[in-house]
Amino acid sequence: MDDLSGKTVLIMASDGFEEVELTGPRERLSQAGARVVIASPTLEPIQARVMDDPTIKVQPDVRIEEVDAGDYDALVLPGGVINPDHLRTNETAVQLVRDFDEAKKPVAAICHGPWMLVEADVLRGRKATSWPSIRTDMRNAGANVVDEAACVDGHLITSRNPDDVPDFCAAIGRALAG
Repeated sequence: MDDLSGKTVLIMASDGFEEVELTGPRERLSQAGARVVIASPTLEPIQARVMDDPTIKVQPDVRIEEVDAGDYDALVLPGGVINPDHLRTNETAVQLVRDFDEAKKPVAAICHGPWMLVEADVLRGRKATSWPSIRTDMRNAGANVVDEAACVDGHLITSRNPDDVPDFCAAIGRALAG
């Protein structure tokens, strides 16, 4: 990954995120020099999962309500079934997705994370991928759904599952490097 010094990336998550879909981008982006900030509805530690099993807890840095998209260079949306299903009912979280998209900043969503893109109505006419069970939702939201490890359509980056984390991170790094 290119040197990302001076870049700040927001990862937005809540309880039920898929562990490697948050920790993988956080580690790789940090190692490349980016500052990574985790936003959640509260400052309480959030619970990771591997499939359905609880694993580690992660401490958020900031509450979603305190985030201004203008302070960040990219947005990462991890999956897990519970996490995006919870966040898509939070209007501030959904508006943040719209704000990043309107600013044409990289928006990267993996696995079930694209549910946030559906809720924010930013998929119309765009190519994207996801976990198979939400692809109908994406098509209904106007996406051209493909089956690729890391699908890039302009500033929108999507991936299918935890196995795609290396390709997902590489695509985010390329988008941030310019």
